[in-house]
Amino acid sequence: MKVKPTATFWFTIALILCLVSTLGAALVQWNGGKVKVKDLRWETSAGQLMSALLFIPENATEKTPAPAIVTSHGWYNNREMQDLNFVEYSRRGYVVMSIDMYGHGNSDTLINSKVSQFATGMTNAVELIAALPYVDKSRIGVTGHSNGARAANWAVDDDNKKASPLIRAVLLVANDATYQDANKAYYNKYGNRHVGIVAAQFDEFFFRVPQPDNTRSAPKDYINQVTAQSFLNFGIDPAKGEKRTSYTLYKQTINGKEAIRVIYNPYQIHPWNHFSATVVKDSVEFFEAALGAPNPLPSTNQVWQWKVFFNTLGLVGICIFTFNFAKLLLGTRFFSSLKATEPVSYLPDPSKKGKIWLWISLALTPVFSAVSYIEVWKYVIQPGVRPPFFQQQPVFFISCWAIVNALFLVLLLVIAWFFFGGKQVSLKDRGLAIGWLNVWKTILLALAVVSCAYLIVFISDWLFKVDYRIWVIPFKAFTPDKFQQILTYAPAFLIFYIFHSIAVNSYDYVRMGKKEWINVLVLALATVGGALFIVVVQYVTFFVTGKTWTEVMNPPVSNIIGIWLFPILVYFPLATVFDRMIFKVTKNPYVGGLIFGLFMVTMATTNTLTLVP
Repeated sequence: MKVKPTATFWFTIALILCLVSTLGAALVQWNGGKVKVKDLRWETSAGQLMSALLFIPENATEKTPAPAIVTSHGWYNNREMQDLNFVEYSRRGYVVMSIDMYGHGNSDTLINSKVSQFATGMTNAVELIAALPYVDKSRIGVTGHSNGARAANWAVDDDNKKASPLIRAVLLVANDATYQDANKAYYNKYGNRHVGIVAAQFDEFFFRVPQPDNTRSAPKDYINQVTAQSFLNFGIDPAKGEKRTSYTLYKQTINGKEAIRVIYNPYQIHPWNHFSATVVKDSVEFFEAALGAPNPLPSTNQVWQWKVFFNTLGLVGICIFTFNFAKLLLGTRFFSSLKATEPVSYLPDPSKKGKIWLWISLALTPVFSAVSYIEVWKYVIQPGVRPPFFQQQPVFFISCWAIVNALFLVLLLVIAWFFFGGKQVSLKDRGLAIGWLNVWKTILLALAVVSCAYLIVFISDWLFKVDYRIWVIPFKAFTPDKFQQILTYAPAFLIFYIFHSIAVNSYDYVRMGKKEWINVLVLALATVGGALFIVVVQYVTFFVTGKTWTEVMNPPVSNIIGIWLFPILVYFPLATVFDRMIFKVTKNPYVGGLIFGLFMVTMATTNTLTLVP
């Protein structure tokens, strides 16, 4: 007789996966013990607490000081997002500091009027790393992605004011250099520093140059523009310089020192730059030429992908843990009343009219989702309709969109209830009437499951300085101040995910073929269809025309809203599957909605920019 694995079995597997993930990611991060990792917190000259991860390779000593690199994430991210860089730089012998810019991660909240102060923390980080006895102060580089690159640019401005500048090399990933002075004359702001630019051919934000016909050039043509040519010719008027190309190191002696200029043009989009082996290759080659690598390795010799692999195991482990820990809690006396007393299956087949309305509502859902996503940006975010106590723009935007779509779901369900035979199945049979005592138990169960899942993450961070993330899907430890943000946005997230679970399980759980997975697939596609449509149209338009769909809208809207949908493409289908799995055990649609909503609001608010007036 075949024995079905129990919740205890899968709970154990989940913990093993999380342990393997933590240890594996840590070993990659430590380069097998050859790199020491420290979690820094310090009060800077800006009067703010700053956070960073410091990587000290064994070759870096007071007797043999090593070159150093300060690296930064972009806007709406945190220090862990730079794992591909800090892993590869440190194993090549560089001392590396990966910072949380002000307003991000574990650093103090950013004040709007001080966005550029001290290069959003980059200058403070350079000053600290230069003071370390095992750092070669003549070989310090700075780099960052997107607004992290902007911070590196601002750090050069601060460095230029010093009697003895500290920055020797600058690599700007996914952000423009400074090409002209205040009088619009081309100039060499960077002096005799080594400088490189990573300019993706399909960057959504940068590397566009105004043209005589009032249009802007496409980023894939950046290398041929006057800005790029002036940069590669060390700041002279591009009309006087020679035509220069990508991937060539151009050298010139300035003030007695040799300086490098180079532009890399990878065939990718803006956010892919910080998840790209190609960009790592270019970055490693640049810093080896600029600073010299104490432990040189071929640029294609990369191991950061193993950290991603182990991180993936951790995310899988967290998912398995969440479902099976919930099942174990349902087996306790206190939570047993939440457990289904009989097998949970399809609702009765709807009437002919009910089936028609079901398919109409499933077709309307992605259409409304896509349209409302654009319209919420146009009429709420773009005009700046955001109360001051909502301090995280991306989360506020998603919250508004969530509320609008939750109301639309309610409308669809009300129509189904009153006009298409919904009353034929009682609220109790739908799992909606659970009693007040079970409401409180449902809330406690969700809080217990999410808290214990995050406990695993906090332990991993505390012991090994690793988190669980894949690209734009982050699951990390956070500081207590983030609870304010979680509580601020929780209502919107919980309302949406609870009503999503109600729709998936209490209304749309009907037979759609011989296998139940067909129903789950259809509902997952209906949920994610609007987001998927926007992303597909956005990037097909971009690759074909050189401009994104949101750029050619009238009026245009920010390209950032396409990027903010990337994690949604994973979360929405996963929510559908998870909600159904929990509902099968509980016949309670609120459990899955609460658990998933709590996860989503926590992940959203602890991995973005907090900006106060």
